[in-house]
Amino acid sequence: MTSETPGWDAIDAALERRYPGVEPRHLATILKWSLGGPDPLDGISFYPRLEPVPHWHAVSYGMSELYDKQSDNPDESGWGFEFTFRIRRDPAEAEPPVWAANFLQNLARYVFQSGNWFEPNHHMDLNGPIALDRPTLIRAVAFAEDPELGTIETPNGTVQFLQVVGITSDEYAATQAWSVRDFLALLARRIPLLVTDLDRRSMIDDPEVAEAVEEGRRVDGSSTAALAVAEFGWRPDGDLIRLVFGAHVVPSVAQTLRGRLPFGRTLRLDGPESSAEFSSGSFSVGTAEGAEDHLFVVLTDEALDGLLQVLVPVAGVRAAARAEPLVVEIVPSQIKDRDGNVVRTIG
Repeated sequence: MTSETPGWDAIDAALERRYPGVEPRHLATILKWSLGGPDPLDGISFYPRLEPVPHWHAVSYGMSELYDKQSDNPDESGWGFEFTFRIRRDPAEAEPPVWAANFLQNLARYVFQSGNWFEPNHHMDLNGPIALDRPTLIRAVAFAEDPELGTIETPNGTVQFLQVVGITSDEYAATQAWSVRDFLALLARRIPLLVTDLDRRSMIDDPEVAEAVEEGRRVDGSSTAALAVAEFGWRPDGDLIRLVFGAHVVPSVAQTLRGRLPFGRTLRLDGPESSAEFSSGSFSVGTAEGAEDHLFVVLTDEALDGLLQVLVPVAGVRAAARAEPLVVEIVPSQIKDRDGNVVRTIG
């Protein structure tokens, strides 16, 4: 008899191999996305763990094809992955954290609505705490293949279990200035299974970690080739070109430029309405025919230094020394909660 849920069954089988006989706490979606509901994931299972540290191991159902094959790609099921998330727990805690389920639904909603998917070594700034009802320094995420579940074959194609890893703002800056893969490897030596702990301090506070990040940035440069920046754009301003940044994104952009251009690598910034690609060489600024919304900026070492000097999170308009005709406008960034209320202004 042919199963009506071959994709779902394959995920269940993988989890049964890892957790034989364990009944997870499963949070099911009442009204499915395909029927007009707000949540793309059909459900999320939470497995309670005590080893190597107490945590919940959450696994999503819905990023892959759980039922009939719908996509034209025979090799991958749906988006090609399912989310996993490991959240530190009190050993006596019997109920899974609802905020974590809501967060995974939000990530899935972003993929379904934008068409932008996640892969290992991707990262995302959350523009605020990962759990709004808890005081926490975890304000960004990175992605890695789940160290225990890996990738499986299903009747609808492969599914990779993609683990969400919560990181602090300065750890996020380190991933941009250096390497997501290398930083997560560094983190994994201190945090078993990359469990997200809302109460932990930043690993950058550890002098050994900070030194390793700085050495990696100095020797290897940054592996981040492109940044999707909601608070970025550019426009002609008379004889000048005005680069506009939100104050919140300026430090990460500056860090990444510093880790790319001196190594002969480019950095692309993609804003909502325009984009810019920065590279090193003989100074020039301009657009290409047919791509007037995409700016090409080639910087000498001196021009890069001039640009970096004005990339500071303080509102105002400043000329970039030795990089004329570039001027930089920094606008205040408003950090909002899930209800749209402004909880913090930067710049």
